[in-house]
Amino acid sequence: MSEIFATTGTIAAIATAIVPQQGSVGIVRVSGTEAMHIAQTLFHPPGRQVWESHRILYGYIHHPQTQQLVDEALLLIMIAPRSYTREDVVEFHCHGGIMAVQQVLQLCLENGARLAQPGEFTLRAFLNGRLDLTQAESITDLVGARSPQAAQAALAGLQGKLAHPIHQLRANCLDILAEIEARIDFEEDLPPLDDEGIISEIEKISTEITRLLATADKGELLRTGLKVAIVGRPNVGKSSLLNAWSQSDRAIVTPLPGTTRDVVESHLVVGGIPVQVLDTAGIRDTEDQVEKIGVERSRRAASAADLILFTIDATVGWTAADQEIYEQVQHRPLILVINKIDLVEMHSAQNASPQYPITITQIVKTSAAQNQGIEALEAAILETVQIGKVQAADLDLAINQRQAAALTQAKISLEQVQATMTQQLPLDFWTIDLRGAIHALGEITGEDVTESVLDRIFSRFCIGK
Repeated sequence: MSEIFATTGTIAAIATAIVPQQGSVGIVRVSGTEAMHIAQTLFHPPGRQVWESHRILYGYIHHPQTQQLVDEALLLIMIAPRSYTREDVVEFHCHGGIMAVQQVLQLCLENGARLAQPGEFTLRAFLNGRLDLTQAESITDLVGARSPQAAQAALAGLQGKLAHPIHQLRANCLDILAEIEARIDFEEDLPPLDDEGIISEIEKISTEITRLLATADKGELLRTGLKVAIVGRPNVGKSSLLNAWSQSDRAIVTPLPGTTRDVVESHLVVGGIPVQVLDTAGIRDTEDQVEKIGVERSRRAASAADLILFTIDATVGWTAADQEIYEQVQHRPLILVINKIDLVEMHSAQNASPQYPITITQIVKTSAAQNQGIEALEAAILETVQIGKVQAADLDLAINQRQAAALTQAKISLEQVQATMTQQLPLDFWTIDLRGAIHALGEITGEDVTESVLDRIFSRFCIGK
């Protein structure tokens, strides 16, 4: 491994988020051959408590030289191989906050441990055979999950739901490779190769790879979420829509145009997908310098959004100002939100059904002030996502970009094997691309992975994981 992931020695790190006056417990985790020695040096349990694996001891942490009391704590002991890293692991469960855990960590570093690198505990679990690479990635997905569905997808990966089919696909490719190489080495002693059978098996493998690839967009949505911008001219009810949707008073609402001067943000979950909603300032020409800055930020937010909720006033209908804004955002995925629909009874029938460009296919009518139309809006968002083929058939499984790239490479290699067979090239040529597919599948689970890939994956972990 590279220097950043040197896996020798005993490592220590704070394994919990440390926020002043927020956490009641802080954990310092130690893993390696010196873990028990460090624990016995620093931790002093009263009475006759037994130091054995998977037992929690109560006691005090003292500075080994001065004997100064550092904290009253619990000590959790996990002896190899029955631990997260399959090494000796101890955890000091201290009082939360900053000082206690930092002092305990410093004592561990002074008595034989070094500070762990990001993801090094999980890296050791992978290198020691406790986890494969898909399970390791699922751990960081679980830590960062922003919705129950994202957490479920991560748990499915942690339980091996992705690893199992990948292992099976790779095993099938290895069986095909063994059949071909046997004919190369012992052609005279074996019956002729069943070309049709091999093509059929390769097609089955490719079909399964395609099914797994179909979950990639779903996985990306679950991990990163959907950025939605509410866009429109001033005073069409954008802020009221955000407040009604988020069931809060996130945005200031007044009858005066230009009230919203900056982008207001709210985080929601729609159909299991994390959604970041941006209420933008009304887009119009203005001489007010503060409002002008807000309008420019609105334009930037709209250009960066995954989906635009283009909002108009039902009582006014489609205006020239609406058309001008629409021309700026029409290249983005867009839903037309006709707001203030509860007020159209006071206006003409023409305004009740405002005209809009025929290119707009997704339309929702709302009354933000009356909290009406929110469910229809969420349904339209999910439908737009599904139209974009983001929803996966297998909701429990969601591959990430790295896994998708490796699966795509495996599929390309298998297609090349079929092309080589069709061209009736020698058997040696068949094995080249077949080995490429095997390598790509092995990269997913870690059976055939490079040091640079491991560096890239584990550097994204937090230090204590």
